[in-house]
Amino acid sequence: MLTKLLTRSFHSTLLLVILFLQITEVVAQDTIRQPKGDVVAVPGGQIEFLSHDSVSTDSLKTGIKSGDSIQSDTLVKNKKKQTQLSATVDYASRDSLRFEIKGQKVFLFREAKIKYQDITLNADYVEIDFTLNKVYATGAKDSTGKEVGTPEFFDGTQNFKSKTINYNYTTKRGYINTVFTKQDEGYLHGTVVKKMENNVTYIKSGSYTTCDLQENPHFAFKFKKGKVIPGKRVITGPAYMDIANVATPLLIPFGFFPNKSGQRSGIIIPTYGESADRGFYFENFGYYWAASEYLDVTLLADIYTHGSWGIKPTIRYNKRYHFNGSFNFSYAVNVLGAADSPDYQKSQDFQLRWMHTQDSKARPHSSFSANVNIVSNTFNKYNLASSAQSYLSNTFQSSINYSTNFAAKYYLNLNFSHSQNTLNKTINITLPQLTFSVNQFYPFRRQNPVGKMRWYEKISMKYNMDAENRYNTVDSNFMKGNWADSMQNGMRHSFPIIGSLSILKYINMTNSITFTDRMTLKTIRKYYQADTIVDGTDTILPGYKTRSVPGFANSIDFSASSSLSTKIFGMYQFKGKGVIKALRHMVTPSVSFYYTPNWGAPGLGYYRYTDNDTNRTNPAKYSIFERTVYGSPPSQKSGAVSFAISNNLELKVRNRKDTVTGIRKIALIDDLTIRCSYDIARDSVNWSPVTINGRSTIIKGLTVSYGSTWNLYSRDSLGRSTNTTEWKAHHRLIRLDITTWDAGLTYSLTSDKVKKKKVTDKGTAMERQDIIDYYDYYVDFDIPWSFSFNYNFHFSKAYNSASKKRVEQLTQTFNFNGQLNITPKWKISLTSGWDFVTGKISYTSIDVYRDLHCWEMRFGWIPKGAQQSWNFSINVKASILQDLKLNKKKDFRDYGN
Repeated sequence: MLTKLLTRSFHSTLLLVILFLQITEVVAQDTIRQPKGDVVAVPGGQIEFLSHDSVSTDSLKTGIKSGDSIQSDTLVKNKKKQTQLSATVDYASRDSLRFEIKGQKVFLFREAKIKYQDITLNADYVEIDFTLNKVYATGAKDSTGKEVGTPEFFDGTQNFKSKTINYNYTTKRGYINTVFTKQDEGYLHGTVVKKMENNVTYIKSGSYTTCDLQENPHFAFKFKKGKVIPGKRVITGPAYMDIANVATPLLIPFGFFPNKSGQRSGIIIPTYGESADRGFYFENFGYYWAASEYLDVTLLADIYTHGSWGIKPTIRYNKRYHFNGSFNFSYAVNVLGAADSPDYQKSQDFQLRWMHTQDSKARPHSSFSANVNIVSNTFNKYNLASSAQSYLSNTFQSSINYSTNFAAKYYLNLNFSHSQNTLNKTINITLPQLTFSVNQFYPFRRQNPVGKMRWYEKISMKYNMDAENRYNTVDSNFMKGNWADSMQNGMRHSFPIIGSLSILKYINMTNSITFTDRMTLKTIRKYYQADTIVDGTDTILPGYKTRSVPGFANSIDFSASSSLSTKIFGMYQFKGKGVIKALRHMVTPSVSFYYTPNWGAPGLGYYRYTDNDTNRTNPAKYSIFERTVYGSPPSQKSGAVSFAISNNLELKVRNRKDTVTGIRKIALIDDLTIRCSYDIARDSVNWSPVTINGRSTIIKGLTVSYGSTWNLYSRDSLGRSTNTTEWKAHHRLIRLDITTWDAGLTYSLTSDKVKKKKVTDKGTAMERQDIIDYYDYYVDFDIPWSFSFNYNFHFSKAYNSASKKRVEQLTQTFNFNGQLNITPKWKISLTSGWDFVTGKISYTSIDVYRDLHCWEMRFGWIPKGAQQSWNFSINVKASILQDLKLNKKKDFRDYGN
């Protein structure tokens, strides 16, 4: 990049040379006598000669001014020396442009600027010597002695600066003194730079850094000799690291810095240190392979002196406007303690992560996504988790999904899901899960209705189909033995028919009937085995047994429901000019009914009795679809009538900010609902418990909810429910069983929301004196900061059959986090909380960040808990030198947890 920029700057200077030749031809030809002095182009004036020799008036007609644009076809009259330029050359100088005809030189003074296409060269002084074929550019000193106007070259978005430029445009070689240029993420300094004809440049007494300071960078790798191969690399001899102009003993035998934009393959330098249980280590040592612009691969490895090791390959892919994702696999062998130690432990862990996202513009009618996270039980315990949340989690879920639609009417969804619990070691896999649905349609509706819609035109239909294949096991038995026999699979078809109509305009009635067809490829049979059976080494003892029966089977059932609902509004308006204008109450009563026939009749074949069950007078009844995915139809008739009353209460108050209505609504009760139902299929205990649930938002962020359960039937001496009503037993209508109260408060505050009034010269004398007297208590809210907290309260009191009384349960937690920018370079973050029930501090972390311009420093501390640790690091910001860092830590594994 450096060579390319230098070459283009020299070429632009060469254009200036050609321009000079053309101008001199115009001035020199057809004259009476060749002038013996210099020619000066004064800004705003015509060419002037610095001698008193006479010239012809024809030679002065060219009248070139500083700042003009010149093209060869308008200037060149001598065909033999004609030189064509591919574009207009713009030049200008603040002071003057001088031509020395006798010495074959041209001079540009003060803020000289040459522009050709997208190339721009700026310098305070430019000199061109045609006898030696050389170009010289440099800066100048102002009245204070400060050097200004040093040469600067621009090529699009790229540029470099230097003190002086010497270039031979014939040999295409040159010397540049004190160069400063950007190389990808780094900056290259050179005291003397030699440019060769093959565009390779050599640097003497140079340095490489990622600090953007042109003078005195904070750090640099200094070297005596270096070579820049354009578009490939920067190579140096022995180099040492310099920090704040102080040489350090950090030496390297040679330097190799990539000089190619885009992805670059290379070795990843590891982090080293010592762990109390694992010994000395190298972590995250590996190789990065930039396979293409769409794909890269990272291979990392960890190794410890006590025997632990791990490998972590990662593949990333990205195709713009189509998809992107990553695949990561980690495998680790964990060895804790020495081999001869009584605390010696050895285990193996793994983690599999795959994330894939499809761009919505790639296929508007279909999508594919994946989020796979499969881990072994102790992976996050013995291997550093990516976050505290990963370490604290014990449930991991995965999902792969494909969905599409046809004409926006028919929808198909395919899904793979995985759920894993690292505490009980269970694994649940669903592969595949298929869903097909048809949008709601109206089969009896006219295509071009005229007049009022008829009642049957409101009848709608839908269709849904679900199919699943499940595999549930524990990790020790995963895909072992006859694992395929333990799979559960099935298919379900659902066809609801819904009709709605209005009664007396204000009452809405909805009726529906739903047909369901459940299909499976395997059912069960239960039987009683009276004898002991010996099969080789296996002995089967007597008892109740269950066997699988392969083969297709299905069950068809239906259910019906109906509901009535309406809304009743009441409002009380307050007279006068008070703030409260009205009180509004909305009541939503509803009555619903559902009915399901008895599908357990023997003739249907859905339910059977246990075979050979001679131990019972009445053999047990079971469903042959008992272990299927979608279960079986109800074995008994069921039906209920449900009653519900919902309430909403709000105030209307005056709002001066609302210029339209002038009213603002304040909710007193968001919702208060009372529910109860009557079971028509039971012969006794028909009434269900009465439930009351309410929710109110006291202020923004503070929500209070209430719930209670009331029973209409009494309990016996053992605490069991009876069929005797409370009214008959204790002369009361209902009995309180369960009470719950929940409150949640979430609040956040930032410096943008709270601005303390600044005291200016217009402030009162008392305000200024208060700041002086109480300076230690003065808070400058202009400093960026943020603070948020969350408070949760839960109280319940429920009947306990063991103690035969209602038992209280209380949960109360307070969590907060904050961030403070003490200065623009210092940032402190704190996360913590308090459990009021246990009286302990919850997860706490303290993080400190310091911006060191081209470096950054971090300190993180978790003072206590399962993830107790601390970490200190100082590193270079630029990714190209990401391995230039110092890292000290002590993680949770070193505390012996």
